[in-house]
Amino acid sequence: MRIDKWLWAARFYKTRSLATDAINGGKVHLNGDRIKPSRQLVTGDTLTIQKGAYRFELVVQRLTAQRRPAEEARTLYSESEQSAEKRHELYAQRKLEGHNVLHPERRPDKRTRRLIHRFKQQGNP
Repeated sequence: MRIDKWLWAARFYKTRSLATDAINGGKVHLNGDRIKPSRQLVTGDTLTIQKGAYRFELVVQRLTAQRRPAEEARTLYSESEQSAEKRHELYAQRKLEGHNVLHPERRPDKRTRRLIHRFKQQGNP
């Protein structure tokens, strides 16, 4: 089975084209080697996936060409304990530093805009 299809089915990427782009960008390694999206995957292969700041080290358990629910997708691979531990530590560290906080840049809504105008008019007699 093609590795880009498997990455999509295992829910590491939302689309096959994103999986292909990650493979071509060198973010996915098979048994320590850089690969192409059409590379055939077999059970027992070791994958290293770099997604942003997080690194996954996996062993392929099963192959499927269908994208199934997340619970079933987790049965397609097993992650090493060391890899999961590092990811959770990094997540906790980034959370403390405030990397996961969203700061939406948006325009004020109608109520907020009225409050701003009222505040500005109070300062000018």
